[in-house]
Amino acid sequence: MKRGQFLKLNVIEKVRDSVILTTVGGMPAYIRVDSVKPEYNPAEVFPLLRKGDSCTVVQLADTLQRKYGQLPPFIKKKDKVTIIFKVLEVFPTEEAVTADRTSEGEKEKTNEIKVVEEYLATNKISAQKTARGAYVLITAQGDGPQVDSGKEVYVRYTGKIFPSGKVFESNVPGAEGNRGESKPLVFVIGQGAVIPGMDESLKMFKKGGKGTLYIPAFLAYGAQPGPSRKPNENLIFDITVEDVKDAPKAAPAPAMPPQMQTMPPSRQGQPQGKPQPQHK
Repeated sequence: MKRGQFLKLNVIEKVRDSVILTTVGGMPAYIRVDSVKPEYNPAEVFPLLRKGDSCTVVQLADTLQRKYGQLPPFIKKKDKVTIIFKVLEVFPTEEAVTADRTSEGEKEKTNEIKVVEEYLATNKISAQKTARGAYVLITAQGDGPQVDSGKEVYVRYTGKIFPSGKVFESNVPGAEGNRGESKPLVFVIGQGAVIPGMDESLKMFKKGGKGTLYIPAFLAYGAQPGPSRKPNENLIFDITVEDVKDAPKAAPAPAMPPQMQTMPPSRQGQPQGKPQPQHK
């Protein structure tokens, strides 16, 4: 491998006998082969790999702790972290990676929707499909104001892993998965405050509405680890829309200092990083 090239990889990461991350059956990983310092980093092996190669890297948890600080709660000090790489392809340029990632992404979306549709058909659930590909079972439409972009909504939810239905989080008082949260989730529709599948699906309800959302991974956390620490994870949410209000007016922007008024537009109001959606 030449430094600067890109690897398309399947990755499996295990602790003890438990798989904590895998791209097999989902979106592969794309990683640039660059010079890596000998810092106990699995990427040190990438320059040695070729298309078709498989490689296993074993890291000691206590060494990881000494180098990087606190371990995740599911990794114990005496554990070994095993990472298995399989090189699917090698790309010379970032443009080639972008084209391949787009193609793989479309295939992944199609597969995720198919899996949800098969689940609904098997369980005889008559859900409505949204424009982007989530599915909504409406058990009560609600009779108050309509949820829509720019509206502030108050939502009770119980999140479940698909397809097992195992609860991972809830803000319903007394429900399984509630960790002491007593207030509804409050956010403005269309501002990216929650995962896209929930943001879109709630528009099918009014105040007082109840239902279940079946959200493919690309409308949830995509290739990022979801609630059960797996990428490309479909999710289920039971929801109740407690209230729908006009969004509060934004506070007026502060007056720009005179020295800022003369700055080039490209330097004014530079973003500090896009906020990430909540795990809701």
